[in-house]
Amino acid sequence: MPELPEVEALAAFLRERAGGRAVARAEAASFSVLKTFDPPLSALAGVPVGPAGRRGKFLCLPCGDDLYLVMHLARAGWLRWRDAMPDKPARPGKGPLAFRLVLDDEAGFDLTEAGTTKRLAVYLVRDPEEVPGIASLGPEPMGGDFTAERLAEILSGRRTQIKGVLRDQRIIAGIGNAYSDEVLHAARMSPYKLAASFTPDEVAALHEAIVETLGQATIRSGGLVASDIKGEKKSGLRVHGRAGQPCPVCGDTIREVSFADSALQYCPTCQTGGKPLADRRLSRLLK
Repeated sequence: MPELPEVEALAAFLRERAGGRAVARAEAASFSVLKTFDPPLSALAGVPVGPAGRRGKFLCLPCGDDLYLVMHLARAGWLRWRDAMPDKPARPGKGPLAFRLVLDDEAGFDLTEAGTTKRLAVYLVRDPEEVPGIASLGPEPMGGDFTAERLAEILSGRRTQIKGVLRDQRIIAGIGNAYSDEVLHAARMSPYKLAASFTPDEVAALHEAIVETLGQATIRSGGLVASDIKGEKKSGLRVHGRAGQPCPVCGDTIREVSFADSALQYCPTCQTGGKPLADRRLSRLLK
């Protein structure tokens, strides 16, 4: 799933490629992708495109003075740029194409989604806050107001595992399954550690790991074309998706805990005092 660094890189890519051009047409190629009906997509025709931005994992494209095309790529979605778009209109079908935006110079982009579970979402709104997922977002972890003190307030009293806290967009915006693993590895903390148990020093260490991990990933993705951003994310991960491989810090074998629809990866030596974490499907959790 694209997370904060990748969505930020896509926004920068669109600012360079699409900013200042006008929309020729916008088309939904999936019955489920468009989540709004007023204003209609036809309202975008002839409207100039402004500088793209990001809110959490949402990609926001301002159009004209009062329209915003808001996109959430979900787990398996991606943006594919074309310098020359097809002349024929996009039609609903069984393929990966979900949405198409064509600009006045015939360039544009497709939103595609792999797999059978379709969660990619597009909204055309007059204010991004009209999108329910944006209205409920927590603070931006790369924002100036996201301090260690703010993080301490967020964690205080939460009897929730820190892995879940980091992934919850209503608590902190933009971090998903991959970067929560990376952050916790950098901070040398168990994904099962309870948020309420953090000491001030641990809060400071977690805050530093969040800012540095996301910041470095954003820098690595900066300036890349859209087609290269996913590959850069994968190559830059140290523990996520690398179960069975040696930890780049200590050399221990990276382990995995699987859940119904996801999995986490961690290093026992770096994060859990050398103890493997129990799989909740099989036994009780190890703290």
